[in-house]
Amino acid sequence: MPRIALVTARAARGTDPDMPPLLAALRDVGVDAHAADWDDDAVDWSRFDLALLRSTWDYFERLPDFLDWATRVSALTRLLNPIEVIRWNTDKHYLAHLVRADVPVVPGRFVEPGDAIGEAVDGLLQAHPHSADVVVKPAVGAGSRDAQRHSRAQRNAIIAHVKRLLDANRSVLLQPYLHRVDEHGETALLFFEGVFSHAIRKGPLLQRDAAPTAGLYAEETIAPRAPSADERAIAQQALDAIPFHRPLLYARVDVIRDDQDAPRVLELELVEPSVFVAYAEGATARFARAIVQRALAD
Repeated sequence: MPRIALVTARAARGTDPDMPPLLAALRDVGVDAHAADWDDDAVDWSRFDLALLRSTWDYFERLPDFLDWATRVSALTRLLNPIEVIRWNTDKHYLAHLVRADVPVVPGRFVEPGDAIGEAVDGLLQAHPHSADVVVKPAVGAGSRDAQRHSRAQRNAIIAHVKRLLDANRSVLLQPYLHRVDEHGETALLFFEGVFSHAIRKGPLLQRDAAPTAGLYAEETIAPRAPSADERAIAQQALDAIPFHRPLLYARVDVIRDDQDAPRVLELELVEPSVFVAYAEGATARFARAIVQRALAD
């Protein structure tokens, strides 16, 4: 049986609820499975048949180092999801590709270092005159870190937030806040080997004019959910638009509903998403089987 590393980070050790059941399920079928920190220079990655990204949740704080690490590891063992997917999906500019592929996504506007901030903010406000709130988030980020929801009346605060991120040489994504999320939450749909496994509901995370989370990630309220047919359809549409060899071993599509109650893709999570195996019967076993099959494949 193969040796498999479930890759985490020092900062995330002990905080990933998927890790214990996955390790147990893999060991139950005879796999030599271990948790390993991506930022531990003492790890010999060549000793593993597969390195599976799970909770590398601090990658966005040092993305160049993380991508260099992933490139090196890809030359030593099988890294999943693969390096080309990691490079693409760690920056929210991938949403522009989904738009070009006619996937309905949450509308937004990117602001780059050197852009006129006030013009960009005013452009978003004018494009969405009925949106009471605006979301400001970095293009490279995770766990809702550095993301905030601002009242549209707080234009100066919006501009100051954008400037703070741009001054740190970070691209910014501006989006209207879709208020249906306050009632309906998000639907996160999980796929293993391109096959739908299960879904969960995430409660709303961003409160109006609240400070950003100070932790590694924002605390979430999770519950099982049966996704609707239109949520299943839009998730599949997003997966079909991925510009790489498919199916991927794992994928998560986060969907929220707009003011017309139509589903829109908020995020396409292909690098280190929580997969919430504890919230669906058989999910741990399904994922473990898929992992083992990939590790054994030529």
